[in-house]
Amino acid sequence: MADFDILSLRAGATAAIAAADLDLKTDLAQETARRWHARKLSLRSPLDPTLPERPGRPAKPELVPPKATEKRSLHTLPGRIAMLHALAHIELNAVDLALDIVARFAAEPVPHSFFDGWMQVAFEEAKHFRLVRDRLRVLGADYGDMPAHDGLWQAAHSTRFDLTARLAVVPLILEARGLDVTPSLQEKMRETGDIASADVLKIIYDDEKGHVAIGAKWFRFLCARERRDPAKTFQALVRSHFRGTLKAPFNDIARAEAGLTPSFYRALSSISHA
Repeated sequence: MADFDILSLRAGATAAIAAADLDLKTDLAQETARRWHARKLSLRSPLDPTLPERPGRPAKPELVPPKATEKRSLHTLPGRIAMLHALAHIELNAVDLALDIVARFAAEPVPHSFFDGWMQVAFEEAKHFRLVRDRLRVLGADYGDMPAHDGLWQAAHSTRFDLTARLAVVPLILEARGLDVTPSLQEKMRETGDIASADVLKIIYDDEKGHVAIGAKWFRFLCARERRDPAKTFQALVRSHFRGTLKAPFNDIARAEAGLTPSFYRALSSISHA
């Protein structure tokens, strides 16, 4: 990867999004992040490739509607494999979502530290995907063995023209949901004796708090610049762009530590968007 010709941050992020080989995708994401953080890349170039409509993916897994994915007990090996497979799919989408916010909004008038934060997120999401995939392989499975749903990328697609909306939906709803559910998943994994999987979940949880904090920081920055109330703006954008339900219980402490206070989301928790 050291010989890969990355012309700019936007070019490296775009190439990683487009890559269908998942080893190449995660390598490119991390190498682009390293070079950007070392200030060896420009932000963008006239020679940058066009951002693809969809991220590159291997032939499997088959993508199905969310309701068609099967839920199984974590107290069985097939159930733990199914949960880890779903998590791998989430982490893979998170790699592309972090890269997309960099490549898609590279011309936005924001400080360079905005891109520092999101390339750190991309680097860590690539790490997460590899950790979960390695765990699947130890358990005799692999990513692609089961169907998965496409809801995460659809959420990104609906906010592709609005950076503030993207920040509201991806880090402040989708990633914040991980703060709510991951601690109980960790505990259940430990109860089954699968300590190695629980340890992977802890790494992901600890990093995700930082990802939500980056989202909250820049959401508040954009609201302040436009003199908009952050909580009211968040609620309006969620109602416009998020298809789904905000489900309690919420991990209020972890969310607040990341800058996402209950004033943002409590008013939305009973609202379903058909």
